[in-house]
Amino acid sequence: MTSSTATPPGTVAPGGPVRGRRRFRPTFWGGLVTGAAVVFMMGLGTWQVQRLFWKQGILDHIQQQMAAAPTDLPARIDDPKAWDYRRVRVTGHFLNDHELYLGARSLKGAPGYDVVTPFVRADGGGVVLVDRGWVPTQGKDPSRRPEGQLEGEVTVDGVARVPPPRGWMQPDNLVNDNFWLWYDLPAMAAKAGTDLPAPVVVEAGGAPNPGGFPVGGQTRVTVPNDHLQYALTWYCLAVALAVIAYLRFSRVEADPDA
Repeated sequence: MTSSTATPPGTVAPGGPVRGRRRFRPTFWGGLVTGAAVVFMMGLGTWQVQRLFWKQGILDHIQQQMAAAPTDLPARIDDPKAWDYRRVRVTGHFLNDHELYLGARSLKGAPGYDVVTPFVRADGGGVVLVDRGWVPTQGKDPSRRPEGQLEGEVTVDGVARVPPPRGWMQPDNLVNDNFWLWYDLPAMAAKAGTDLPAPVVVEAGGAPNPGGFPVGGQTRVTVPNDHLQYALTWYCLAVALAVIAYLRFSRVEADPDA
């Protein structure tokens, strides 16, 4: 005769399934650190969403500005931001003996410089800096591109740009070497021996110059906008950490009524 022993209520039979409720019971420090990390990641995700809308606003502004019909650059510019990315034209003559060199610039992988030349306006608007475009390293010397040294009165078609501020990791400009990594309008004017130029720079359009250099049309209208994927990454990390914490700090407690 075989005898059997009943499993007392609230226990689990050896080898049998665990029956009961899963309860989340984190330790104090485990819960504190995990909760802070989840909140931090969610905050970063929300910040990236805000950056997404901010960047989209910039892209919409650029698109609207570039879609507007070309217009004459006014002699006086009271609101430079209103002219950023506007297609403009300006008439005057270049001060070719006072070129400035903006580096380091590349075109299709080739290293070089952007040639920035003071331009004296015919309408009495003073001086405006014109980024005439890219030259290769060996083309920095103007004597190697004499055809491109335009003389006399010319009209420049291009895009007005507000010079971006110096990046927080950018080194100093090499003023004595006439090598510029970022626009410093007062220092550039002093180097070129001109009055303070207009608060915008005209980046010349893509019309070819005699001799082929400088190569105009270097305006960059594509702005990276990866904030959506950054936001999704932070949100997914926050959810994943929350799930891991739940599995780590939860356990099944037997149901005493089972």
